[in-house]
Amino acid sequence: MGCAVPGTCAIGVMAKAPQPGRSKTRLCPPLAPEEAAALSAAFLHDTTRNVAEAAATAPIAPYAAYAPAGAEDLVRAGIAPGTALVLADGSPPMPEGVDGFGRCLLQAIDGMLAEGHEAACVLSSDCPTLPTALLVEAARLLLEPGDRAVLGACADGGYYLLGLKARHPEMFSCIAWSTASVAEATRARARGLGLDLVELPPWYDVDDAASLACLRAERNGYAAPATRAVLARLDRGEAGRGDAAAAPGMTERRRQAAIRPWRRGTGRTP
Repeated sequence: MGCAVPGTCAIGVMAKAPQPGRSKTRLCPPLAPEEAAALSAAFLHDTTRNVAEAAATAPIAPYAAYAPAGAEDLVRAGIAPGTALVLADGSPPMPEGVDGFGRCLLQAIDGMLAEGHEAACVLSSDCPTLPTALLVEAARLLLEPGDRAVLGACADGGYYLLGLKARHPEMFSCIAWSTASVAEATRARARGLGLDLVELPPWYDVDDAASLACLRAERNGYAAPATRAVLARLDRGEAGRGDAAAAPGMTERRRQAAIRPWRRGTGRTP
């Protein structure tokens, strides 16, 4: 669990252990399953490190929102040091209409707010080059007086970040997860609540061949060293060999042990 400090914004990266054949499957092809798992592990490591770097300059508490219960050691092996854990397996009872991946997102928000943070964000791990400044800005907006939500939309219609200051289950209700309507449906939920919604600049998530090409070409965001290292190994045809599909610090044995990281929901980016 985290060590909450008053006036802090928690940012929880939606985390799951990478597994060939289960991770980043929309990247197969052009990648082999082992290569996609290696890239997924690098995304998680870089995203949690990005949050940790943001926390060095802003009142941010870094978390990894993980599943299933019992996978704590597996998750810790692949994330930045100092990142706290919050369970997000979607298992607690939820309000009617909160289904699929929304259960995991709401559980993560609830868990971080329960730690005493003034605000909480859920963050996709599929945006490894997201500029650190956007994380700092999300925290700044959420820590200003008054209730509001902060949304960072993706080009594909989903979102990379959603931040709240209070529990609003309606923000996760009756949404067709992993579709191009997620961000717009979330905006509609905020309007229905009369909740002020502030939007960050859009970014992109990496979940298909076209966005992978964008990642290879893009140099303006976070440096994402683990991701760049895997891409370099891919170029040399090495990334799927041996234990390269494991997260930094995660052994092959540990990775294989994580057989059902998301029992509820899709495990996909919103």
